[in-house]
Amino acid sequence: MAVILTACTARPTTGESHTGPRPITVASFDFVESEVLAQLYAQALEAKGYPVQVLANAGTRELLEPALAEGLVDLVPEYSGSALSFLTLGSERASSNAEVTHRALFGALASRGAVALAPAPAQDANALVVTQATAERYGLTRVSDLAPVARTLVFGGPPECQERPLCLVGLTRVYGLTFKEFVALDSGGPLTFQALRTGGIDVALMFTTDPAIATEHLVILADDRGLQPAENITPVVRQAVITQYGSAFSDTVDAVSARLTTSELRSLIGRVDQDGSNVRIVAARWLKEQGLA
Repeated sequence: MAVILTACTARPTTGESHTGPRPITVASFDFVESEVLAQLYAQALEAKGYPVQVLANAGTRELLEPALAEGLVDLVPEYSGSALSFLTLGSERASSNAEVTHRALFGALASRGAVALAPAPAQDANALVVTQATAERYGLTRVSDLAPVARTLVFGGPPECQERPLCLVGLTRVYGLTFKEFVALDSGGPLTFQALRTGGIDVALMFTTDPAIATEHLVILADDRGLQPAENITPVVRQAVITQYGSAFSDTVDAVSARLTTSELRSLIGRVDQDGSNVRIVAARWLKEQGLA
């Protein structure tokens, strides 16, 4: 773990006096998108005068959730459906409805001394993706549109897709899809994208925040039967932090979430991943554009 943003000594501009040397620690998972999110929330708080530090690349959910419960970190940008499944050991399945999933996550966190703040419109969820040419050729806009033609199409995704309820198993059960062939690739990475672009596969499993979707003008097929759970970006915060700083803290975090759409997040990731821009600078510019810093 590496702290990449030192604590700010400024006092919160909330009209209240908050002393105490301990900074609010915003932690990210070990991938670029999570780093971007951590910087967005941390810098927005810093702009309001809160003492903040970022713990980047802090690890997986298996590490960060216990760290949050123990007070080692204070805020983690989470994904609603995945967080709910983790916290309930899979006993509670996330709904495709964002509000329903958020309520369930809020309840699951209550006994752990944490709070799920307002979810962002942005989601990093599984999605079936095709090229524009394929979409136009078969008239595809929804996953259910694949039913008449799936047997003539090649589907690509990670090897475990064949056994996962949210992948091939679910596509068969919920949509009745049987593809001509399944090609094992990576998890929405460069192999999948390359196979889709060159015609090695016709349909790909990708993630909704992948910058290639926008840059290559790919088409996401709408999950019209709600197979995929809601995966809205949701800041999870220790209750003690909310108690200490009050509604002004929550309002600052919620303001970032409210402006964060899937396409906006996709663009931010692209600036870091594809353009090589510094993650902190990318976050700072976006916050300034949104009037949040």
